[in-house]
Amino acid sequence: MKLTANRIVSEVLRWFRRHRRDLPWRKTRDPYRILVSEVMLQQTQVSRVEVKYPEFLKRFPTFEALAKASKGEVIRAWSGMGYNSRALRLREVARIVVERFNGKLPTSVEILQQLPGIGQCTAHAVTCFAHRKAVPVVDTNVRRVLTRIFWRTTGSIYRQDAGKISKLAGDLLLINRAVDWNLALMDLGAIICKARAPRCRQCPVRGFCRSAFRIKTDRRPSAQREPVYQGRPRRYYRGRIIEALRNVNHDGWISTRSLGPRVKPDFELRELPWLHGVLRQLERDGLIIIHDERKPVGMHVSLA
Repeated sequence: MKLTANRIVSEVLRWFRRHRRDLPWRKTRDPYRILVSEVMLQQTQVSRVEVKYPEFLKRFPTFEALAKASKGEVIRAWSGMGYNSRALRLREVARIVVERFNGKLPTSVEILQQLPGIGQCTAHAVTCFAHRKAVPVVDTNVRRVLTRIFWRTTGSIYRQDAGKISKLAGDLLLINRAVDWNLALMDLGAIICKARAPRCRQCPVRGFCRSAFRIKTDRRPSAQREPVYQGRPRRYYRGRIIEALRNVNHDGWISTRSLGPRVKPDFELRELPWLHGVLRQLERDGLIIIHDERKPVGMHVSLA
């Protein structure tokens, strides 16, 4: 097993030297910039992050700049990224870092994981890529690659115990090359070992992979269940609301009667209770502010 694992590591790193992705956040060791990229990458495609990453950093270049910004300013700068709550959690992290840690992001994984929106993967990524500590970074790509190589699977839907994957990732970690090894696994998953169409013939470890040429590409992961209204998931309407509020009048607010058609072109007044329900959830999430709550017909909303 050890000999095979060593060969796998060697072949993946050799492949990585020729095919590594040239991404802007890989050219810095600034903890703030790396954290911003990791939060952006949590639920957004790399191609989109490549566009928004420099724009966001130009607007908020430091923890201090982000901490001073209003929620509305941050949400506007996050336009097009989706899952706007990530932006507010990132702002909250900036405020905590400035207020409690003198503007310096903690280097401890344990402390990082106590900050809003930072889970184990993000904490490990910042610790490894910014501070060069030898910790495994197990994102979606890495989890998929390791599962397929070391456990036989046939579907694009793969399930393996997270603890086993984390332990394996740690066992394979090269102490002196942790950054390259983590990035290599990420790139192998993004370029070769894709979820629904793996390129097994081009894989550098196809001779060692227990799932090579076995993946059935016609299977698709089941969609995450969430409330649906007239055929569209709630996140679609939440995104439309935030986008509309980014572009309202100079007062920054809009009535729900005017907001409805911007969110749903065929909106009818009888749908106001549904719209108010979505708005109240957005307010609970800290993304918007509801004004005149005691008069639902005259309710006005704005970005937080």
